[in-house]
Amino acid sequence: MRGPVAPPQVPLAVSRADTFDSLVHDSAERLRRRLPELDDVVFAVLDVPLLPPEGGGGTRGVSPDAVPLGGVLRGKGTRPDRIVVYRRPVELRSRDRDECAQLVHDVVVEQAAELLGLAPESVDPRYGQD
Repeated sequence: MRGPVAPPQVPLAVSRADTFDSLVHDSAERLRRRLPELDDVVFAVLDVPLLPPEGGGGTRGVSPDAVPLGGVLRGKGTRPDRIVVYRRPVELRSRDRDECAQLVHDVVVEQAAELLGLAPESVDPRYGQD
């Protein structure tokens, strides 16, 4: 007999990717309640960062060997701004679910701050306290 180990409503059936998506969604909603400027921003998850364009590029002040945890993609025309969190790099830097949740929130706060031109502490006063 083959089939799922557990029914879909049981937490065992929730994948790590789904759990991670929920963490990003929860952080985004917390920030949207504080900052209505983020209402039109799309929050997304990618497994890994996209490769930088050939010939360099990258982020100022960041080693080309460093793997980013998130990024901001500015909208053009009718495309909205997007904040992206990279799942695998964040998971690899986290020891457990609580640490992962905190790191996800910190990344979301940092990227929102960059998008809005604010300090992370202005976006979330509890930033960096845990």
